[in-house]
Amino acid sequence: MALALLALPVGAQATGSLRLSTWNLEWLTTRPQGDPALPPDVTPRTEAELDRLAHYASRLAPDIAALEEVDSPQLAARLFPAQHYRIIMSNDPVVQKVALAVRVDLVVMRHGDVTALDVYPPSAPHHLRTGLDVTIGQGADSLRVLVVHLKAGCRDSQPAARKPACQTLMRQIAIVQDWIMERQDEGEAFVVMGDFNRLLAPDDPAWRALSENGPLALATAGRASPCAQGNYFIDHIIAGGPAREWLRPDSLRVMLYRENGHDDTTRLSDHCPVSVRLSLPDAHGTP
Repeated sequence: MALALLALPVGAQATGSLRLSTWNLEWLTTRPQGDPALPPDVTPRTEAELDRLAHYASRLAPDIAALEEVDSPQLAARLFPAQHYRIIMSNDPVVQKVALAVRVDLVVMRHGDVTALDVYPPSAPHHLRTGLDVTIGQGADSLRVLVVHLKAGCRDSQPAARKPACQTLMRQIAIVQDWIMERQDEGEAFVVMGDFNRLLAPDDPAWRALSENGPLALATAGRASPCAQGNYFIDHIIAGGPAREWLRPDSLRVMLYRENGHDDTTRLSDHCPVSVRLSLPDAHGTP
């Protein structure tokens, strides 16, 4: 089922609502090919490609966007310019950092990065992405946000399998589960969004672990993405606490890289932006 995106200019969002997006930008870097931090087949983004990505970012027009695989705040700001967005980025010593682009008029409080998501030992030759933990807004409509990009290679395998990637992913799921439990214990409204590299579903062990301490809303549940010839989602937005009630039913949208009927996917990203809308509570706490 194709999900269209209804884009609005920045600042034109409906009163009392927020559009949340997550977007994996596939090695958004300008480092030269052959840089020791890059795989041999990764090439830097050209100016034309950055311009195309910025065009799609302006169409997306999120209030809050989780970004994955971004090398620097400067590159993120090419897509989400400073006059409209504040860029917050993880402090990882890796190229594929996670970040948030947040509308400049929103209040932001940054918490410490969830470094426990890098479950590899310090001596490991490569490291995993940490999580970005931020509170956006104040008072009854404040929202705690965790941005993640979890280990690839275990989209639908059982966690009991001996596959190392699955064992690593499930260790990371346990870290996210702990973060969720802390938010639920505090009564906070929260979302976890990003690239989970996992086909989350009600019968999936990873999903059962995440929702063990209380109900969660999985915006992508039971839906197939029209991105890249269609597949089930590995990019997810999960709402918990009071934010479960804020998540608008059927607000899930996917932006495709298409202009005037032409496919525009060439070297932009192997992921499409995924968005939902939250209805914030009014002064009396009613969504």
